[in-house]
Amino acid sequence: MLRRISRTFLTGLAAILPVAITLALLWWLGSTAEQVLGGLLQTVLPELLYVPGMGILAGVGLLFGLGILLQAYVVRWLFGWMEGLMQRIPVVKTIHGTVRDVTRLLSGDIHNQFGQAVLVPFPGSDIKLVGFVTREDFDGLPDNLGGSRTVAVYLPMSYQIGGYTLMLPRDRIEPLDLPLEDAMRYALTAGVSARQEPQ
Repeated sequence: MLRRISRTFLTGLAAILPVAITLALLWWLGSTAEQVLGGLLQTVLPELLYVPGMGILAGVGLLFGLGILLQAYVVRWLFGWMEGLMQRIPVVKTIHGTVRDVTRLLSGDIHNQFGQAVLVPFPGSDIKLVGFVTREDFDGLPDNLGGSRTVAVYLPMSYQIGGYTLMLPRDRIEPLDLPLEDAMRYALTAGVSARQEPQ
């Protein structure tokens, strides 16, 4: 009886927790933007011109402006340098890598980085790993790195602890009939989550 009650409780908790965390995160982002940017606007604008909520609008505007700036080569290079720096710090590397991959997953940027989702079988066993084709053309690179029959496949480790890039013959990989987003979600969550919930 007690086990059934606890299972029912955990089922309800599992249903409400993602919604609660999402709403709490959105509330925190909105209130932080309103507090910080709204406070700055209140010091610049006359009191009669400031309307509550302008901090949130300013935050949205700043993010949009940052998206425009990131189309410039210099800004992209600067962000790439900062990301490279963060990837050298042990604990920050793990947190930053996970957040970066999840945000890229949500923004659709995954299609610009990865090609097809594939399965890579271990020789002489039934073990298979989920991977992503990252390069099929090796022109301009050393001959022993890859050729016309070679593909580069990235094998991410679960929860973005790390990963490996393998140069493999094309006939050693199996196409995986999953959208890139679902395959990446499957790999990053250690197989716990695969497909998006229907909208």
